[in-house]
Amino acid sequence: MPTPAAAQPPASPAKFFWFLPTNGDSRNIVGASHASSHHTVPAGYREPSRRYLAEVARAADRLGFEGVLTPTGTWCEDAWLTAAALLSETERLKFLVAFRPGLVPPTLAAQQAATLQRFSDGRVLLNIVSGGDDLEQRRFGDWLDHDQRYARTGEFLHIVSTLWQQESLDFSGDHYRVADARVSAPPNPLPGIYFGGSSAAALPIAAQYVDVYLTWGEPPQAAAAKIERVRALAAERGRTIRFGIRLHTISRDTSAAAWAVADELVGQLTPEQIAKATALHSKSESEGQRRMTALHGGRVDQLEIYPNLWAGVGLVRGGAGTALVGSHEEVANLIVEYHALGFDEFILSGYPHLEEAHWFAEGVLPLLRRKGVA
Repeated sequence: MPTPAAAQPPASPAKFFWFLPTNGDSRNIVGASHASSHHTVPAGYREPSRRYLAEVARAADRLGFEGVLTPTGTWCEDAWLTAAALLSETERLKFLVAFRPGLVPPTLAAQQAATLQRFSDGRVLLNIVSGGDDLEQRRFGDWLDHDQRYARTGEFLHIVSTLWQQESLDFSGDHYRVADARVSAPPNPLPGIYFGGSSAAALPIAAQYVDVYLTWGEPPQAAAAKIERVRALAAERGRTIRFGIRLHTISRDTSAAAWAVADELVGQLTPEQIAKATALHSKSESEGQRRMTALHGGRVDQLEIYPNLWAGVGLVRGGAGTALVGSHEEVANLIVEYHALGFDEFILSGYPHLEEAHWFAEGVLPLLRRKGVA
């Protein structure tokens, strides 16, 4: 029987990542889900230009973040190209590059990652996104169903990881067939593999292949229960993995100031926007997306679902839908709580990303260092 979640000791000090808004940025949370048929452009929209994304990346580098997540999706600039363009703009910052198995053949992906790892002097990490919505996957020519996509991801990761550790590979599976597959040279160091997925089809893939299992920000005990399932599956395979959590953040000098920002973000939304997004997300094939939507159920009067954990972002945005909201001390304390349950990688973001990176790094990180977490 696995050890209870609350008793799991954190393995190491936490790492803190920021986020590159490759679908644009603004001072509000209006935006398009990946499955949407159009990209909503809010007031004060900041184009995801190379210049602006470089500004966010340089700020994250200077402020001491471990790295930045470079997302993937219909409305995002390409993650591979964005990372390649911004590596020279930064000095130590790592790039957690999101990509989708099935859209890139595994041998080519192994080559691309190895090249980028060499050119970056070891600053590349990989975030595997199997894809949770039929509508978006079909835009890219992928017609597999939800469970088949995860089965394909397993084959993909088997091929890539094997190619990085041996000279050549012959493989024949349900989704891939390669003969004498090779890369010119394996990456050094090997890129860490990050992966998220809440369904029964996803968890065994995480247990078998990945270095860091990611989950979106549910209340601490619910999030801990999920990673316990992955921990147990990994142990059955003789493996140990790390755990990360994806959250937004609104941190200010006082709790009242932070909640005022959250209230302003919700105040910009119309009932029609909320109802439309809730209907779309509640029918998603993604188990994680449905769990995010269930946290608020389209209601704006019960958005603090746990002390200092706010579900307002998920009212209209797909993906990670919760935010840490409060004074710097309150936000730091909630991070300490997640860390004590086994989360040691935090991938954060805010609106707008440039300014919120400063609020968190200057207000919360010093407290976490004093608490021995960062």
